[in-house]
Amino acid sequence: MQRRHMIAAVLSAASLLLLGCAPLVIREAKSPARTDAPNAIRTLGSDGRFSTLSAQSVAQRLHALRADEPVNILALSGGGADGAFGAGAVVGLTRSGSRPQFSVVTGVSAGALIAPYAFLGPDWDGQLIDIYTTGRGEHLLQSRGLGALFGSSVYRGTPLKELVDRYATNALIQAVAREAATGRLLLVATTDVGTGEPVVWDLGSIAMNGGPGARALFRDVLVASASVPGMFPPVVIRVQEQDALYDEVHVDGTITVPFFVPLALAEAPKNAIGRSRGATVYVIVDGRLSEEPLAIPLRVKAIVSRSVSAGLNHMLRTTLELTATNAELQGATLQYAAIPNSYPNVAPFDFHAETVRSLFRYGYECAESGRLWISASAGAGQITQCPVDAESMRRFVSR
Repeated sequence: MQRRHMIAAVLSAASLLLLGCAPLVIREAKSPARTDAPNAIRTLGSDGRFSTLSAQSVAQRLHALRADEPVNILALSGGGADGAFGAGAVVGLTRSGSRPQFSVVTGVSAGALIAPYAFLGPDWDGQLIDIYTTGRGEHLLQSRGLGALFGSSVYRGTPLKELVDRYATNALIQAVAREAATGRLLLVATTDVGTGEPVVWDLGSIAMNGGPGARALFRDVLVASASVPGMFPPVVIRVQEQDALYDEVHVDGTITVPFFVPLALAEAPKNAIGRSRGATVYVIVDGRLSEEPLAIPLRVKAIVSRSVSAGLNHMLRTTLELTATNAELQGATLQYAAIPNSYPNVAPFDFHAETVRSLFRYGYECAESGRLWISASAGAGQITQCPVDAESMRRFVSR
């Protein structure tokens, strides 16, 4: 119940930002509210129409196409500029030789932008390195100036859209389609403004069945998942379900889910034997799992910012604990990684090249040195085994 109240508060704040500075009119939602997400997955069929499938039916297809293979699930959280940690970790796992092929990759917000490359495998590491070490994201925050008073966001949406469009190439879409045809799953979550609920998109089905519009739709879902309400404009996505065609307005997935693991995908099939029994779930948290003590000035902006941050952190920890518990009940194991509190704090939207590069290198070294993962059985209160001594911190931030 606390989680519901906190989500409602964040959505209300986001709504006020949108309504207070924008004439954008959102039509009444034509689709039903999805109260069972993320265990309901929106999939694009070969007829070009979307349908909402249960995670159980999607899991059946996964197990049927990939019988006797281990199920490895990677979940990437949101985190703004902290996404550099997750990107570096993925590349570091490749260099360490310990990166499994993930049967399922899920992403939210910053994690959604990393997810396609984590899904496609080591051959695409160069894209992540380029995105996070060349300063590509330095100009994401372009103020709309006085336009913010009459629009739907403080910052322009074009730079984010152009960044995603640059890397979501036709070659990438085709590669995702090939992998999806083998049964592997690439899932990304957004928040439907009309229903206030998360929507989980099967990007593999979009790549396979989207036709000429696959790339644009693929890109729009990624941009929507990373569009923080009030900061970036919402994304309008046209959806056809059965005989109905309508527009939906989507924003950042972390408003409703910090990361997600559809439980049915972690459950071993009833006839599973040997190494196919039980999934291994990996969660990369692009951020910290707790707040450092901090003196807060008694000002509205500081109090609201700290309160929202604390609420989101609480939701993240709760989601991690629930996911670990449910994974154990399903016969799966869970390991996670997060930025330790000892790492110098990075502002959520500090996209300066040096800041992002340092955090990318840090995530890379944690994984490359074999100190990335921590077992969920150790408890969510214990932060990762990454190097956290003062000398390591100075080395990373001074590079």
